[in-house]
Parts: sequence; C-alpha cells; structure tokens
Amino acid sequence: MSSGYSSWEESESEEFFFTARTSFFRGAPGRGPPAGPKDVQKERETHNYLTKEAIKEKVHMYNSDVTDKLKMTLHSNGRYTGFIKVQLELCRPITVQNHVCHVVDNHNEAPFYLPQGCMNTLHISSVNTVREVIEALLKKFLVADNPAKFALYKRCHKEDQVYVCKLSETEYPLYLRLVAGPKTDVLSFVLREHETGEVLWEAFSLPELQNFLRILDKEEDEQMQILTRRYAAYRDKLEEALSGVWKPG
Repeated sequence: MSSGYSSWEESESEEFFFTARTSFFRGAPGRGPPAGPKDVQKERETHNYLTKEAIKEKVHMYNSDVTDKLKMTLHSNGRYTGFIKVQLELCRPITVQNHVCHVVDNHNEAPFYLPQGCMNTLHISSVNTVREVIEALLKKFLVADNPAKFALYKRCHKEDQVYVCKLSETEYPLYLRLVAGPKTDVLSFVLREHETGEVLWEAFSLPELQNFLRILDKEEDEQMQILTRRYAAYRDKLEEALSGVWKPG
C-alpha cells in the first residue's frame, strides 16, 4: 500500500473530489479496538447548516487554528475542501486484491488484517458524503469488500468521557470537521464494521464466509489447546499433592 496522493482532476464545479494520503501507526497487538475510555453512544445532533458568510468566517478561524498545515480552501461557488483523518478499527479480516499481500488464490483475492491504529488522511470536498468517504477509504486500500459492511463513526471527547456516534451515510464529514475545528481530541473519525447485530451477512461472498469459519475454527482449536494444557498442569499438581498426604493401608 503506497503513500502519497492519488487525486482526481480538481475544479470548482466538481461533484466528487478526493485525494488520499496514508500513514501507518501501530497500535496495541490484538484484533479488537485499542483499549481506552468506554465508548458511549450519543444521540445524533441536529445540524444547523451555515450561510456562505458563516462558512467563510469558520474557514478563516479553522485555518488560524491549524498546526499541521492541513488547511481548508474556500472556493468561489461556496464549497470548501479540506482534510479529515480517519482511524481504521477493523476487527475482522478484509478482502484485498492478492498483489497487495502477494497471496494467490482462485478468486484473485486474499483475506488480510489491516494494522491496528492505521490512520488515513483524506482530502475531500464539503459535498462528499459519509458513503463516499467510506468508498474512498476502501479504494485507497484496494479493499474488495462491499462498502455496506462498514460504517463511519464520529468520536467526541467531552468531560473525560468518550462519545461515539455512527454517522448517517448522507452526512458530510468535512462540515463536521469545520464546525468542530481541527483538533482531533475534540472530534475524530473512525471506520468500523457494522455491529454484530446489524451485519449485512448477505453482503459477504461465499469465500469470505468460508474464510470466517476457518478463522473461527483456528481460534477454537487454539483455545482448546490452552485449556487442555492448563487443566493437565492442574491435574499433575493435584496428583502430586495427593501422593504426599495419602497412603493406602
């Protein structure tokens, strides 16, 4: 997976625009999300969309607070472009084209775990929706999975509590970024799979479902071996203790 920009031709009249820049940060080992404050579902806020003058003022204030040079640009048609950072917290393997992982199979695809804590920076427009952002992220990582399997969340920090809210596919992430300001400790974006109870299993292909079963079988075998070794050690210690205190006759 290469870093750098991959952009479409930019113009002020464009309907869809994104570029992507990728960097990797290793998190704690394991497949679950990193440990931290407990996520709390927060009710969706009502958005009061801004006038052109308010947007102009907000963009100016936003750029004055930026510390990493990732500023927003206001265009003459009232739209604006800028950057959002999205952290990928994927617990399940994704399906990628095999030349990414150098693994060959009959379907020209391979299961793959993205590194925990993987961070992607997208340059998007104010007209790009959550659905388009998800599609752009999957395209950047050459993910073959159906975008319907994933959801974009906003994570807010307030009063030492973490609030997480799943965004509607029709919301505009750059607007949320503009209103919240550039600080990611105030607002950040996270890509996750849909919760288990709302997984669209019909969106998975048969090879993907079979791969999930293989992973579950492997994890079950590993847990059984751990339990077997643990109870064998307990049995040996118990037999040793009994042999020292019990004598026949």
